Amino acid sequence: MNNRVVVDPITRIEGHLRIEAETGEAGAITSAYSSGTMVRGIELILKGRDPRDAWAFAQRICGVCTLVHGIASVRAVENALNYPIPANAQLIRNLMIAAQYVHDHVMHFYHLHALDWVDVVSALSADPKAASEIAQSISKFPKSSPGYFADVQAKVKKFVEAGQLGIFAGGFWGHPEYKLPAEVNLIAVAHYLEALAWQRDVVKIHTIFGGKNPHPNFLVGGAPSPISSSPASMSGAVAATATNIVGLGEIRNTIAKMQAFVDEVYVPDTLAVASFYKDWFARGEGLGNFLTFGDFPAKGMDDPSSWLIPSGAIIGRNLNEILPVDPNDPEQLQEFVSHSWYDYSVGKEKGLHPYDGETSFAFTGPKPPYEQLDVEKDYSWLKAPRWRGKAMEVGPLARVLMLYAKGHEQTRELATMALGKLDLPIEALFSTLGRTAARTLETKIVVDQMAGWLDTLIGNIRDGDVAVHNAELWDPSTWPKEARGVGFMEAPRGALAHYIVIKDGLIDNYQAVVPSTWNAGPRDATGQPGAYEAALMDRHALADPKQPLEIQRTIHSFDPCIACAVHVVDPDGEELMQIAVE
Repeated sequence: MNNRVVVDPITRIEGHLRIEAETGEAGAITSAYSSGTMVRGIELILKGRDPRDAWAFAQRICGVCTLVHGIASVRAVENALNYPIPANAQLIRNLMIAAQYVHDHVMHFYHLHALDWVDVVSALSADPKAASEIAQSISKFPKSSPGYFADVQAKVKKFVEAGQLGIFAGGFWGHPEYKLPAEVNLIAVAHYLEALAWQRDVVKIHTIFGGKNPHPNFLVGGAPSPISSSPASMSGAVAATATNIVGLGEIRNTIAKMQAFVDEVYVPDTLAVASFYKDWFARGEGLGNFLTFGDFPAKGMDDPSSWLIPSGAIIGRNLNEILPVDPNDPEQLQEFVSHSWYDYSVGKEKGLHPYDGETSFAFTGPKPPYEQLDVEKDYSWLKAPRWRGKAMEVGPLARVLMLYAKGHEQTRELATMALGKLDLPIEALFSTLGRTAARTLETKIVVDQMAGWLDTLIGNIRDGDVAVHNAELWDPSTWPKEARGVGFMEAPRGALAHYIVIKDGLIDNYQAVVPSTWNAGPRDATGQPGAYEAALMDRHALADPKQPLEIQRTIHSFDPCIACAVHVVDPDGEELMQIAVE
């Protein structure tokens, strides 16, 4: 008889996420179901509003990656109205998106995912001197002395002696699947704490260009902050809102700190941890289909040849054939609600392109608290996007594979370096830990681009070009009576697209197809599982159903936002354990 293991909620992004997995003999997962348990409804809130204000509402889709929804929203309006932006604005947006990538990926690794592999309590038995020797052998990070690691160990010991682990409370410490030596655990815990301090500097880029973080400001047609090349001449309100040489210098220093942390801490730690878990390079892939919309344009979103991240689809792991992707094509992209708590006027079995998308609630599920989902019927507030009828994975692994397949030199060098150190083939990337490694490699690729974008921006300013906004089409009387557009980008978690339909100067329809919809969506009318579901059914077994660490590892490898609590129930619905996960 199969047992049902319930993990709820495991994360918060675009709503809460519930995972139910059925296990058979020897604890192997035979089926898995991903359920979004909170309705979003931003699409309905936006209807009838001025499209130039949409970004401020759309950012609230997520409380973590707020910037990317703002970018996608303003791009949607600009696309609908054929509204070009100045080169400086494009550079500023690239820098802001890149800062989000680096910040998000580092914070995810250390604070939301590393502890799936790192046993914090084990660090108490580590030898600080031995930890120092290991750290110095893999990196030149200056904080690597025996005294430094002894201090970190003392902090963790204080938590334990006080009867609480504080920020480390609720983990599955001592689980048999933890394999790191105590000294490597101590290094990882130390860097966990370092990343907390490091991230405070990174958000400065958003505050300088966008006024604040989270939820930085945006502007249809460009960037919200004017540029001044003469800081001494500024005063009052202008000084408080303009970007000047002092702010640009602060950004340069911040980029240097970001790059150093990625090179000296994040990359070495990923390789060190991965070397003890090579078996996780052979499980957790699932679909084998990958999708990117593309991003980081050098010349504009209308020139795909200038994008750092290319657009395309990979089917069945075939890196020799990249299929073209057009988010505007209704034959390519559709959303299904066959197993969702929504309804379509054309019926639940038919897919709709987002321009024609509907947000009509048809909740027929159990009211919380409930024991199990009725997975034969509707079981999620997420829709099920499909590309040419196929379920697709989006995110860092999709992007790294796309760059690799397209022959991007740095990607190939980094992949060869990382896999060579681990003595693994390129096929190892198609996995749970491959997904985690790809995120690290992508962070290195993106952070290395940032200084060049900043140099170009400063060079433009020195040449007298300080334009950051195009006001040409700001007057709604010049707009067409009807218009529609898509704003797409590559968010840290994957391909993101906002679709807008404008009639008589107001929003008539708005739909957001987000990374979590692609990855965490439910089954469709044909029974195809989503990326999360398929990954959990890919060579997974639970060592202890009361501590489903394996489920956390694979779901967290996609980078869901926050793991809040874990509940495990037996087949009769009796709760066996409740574990808070920080």
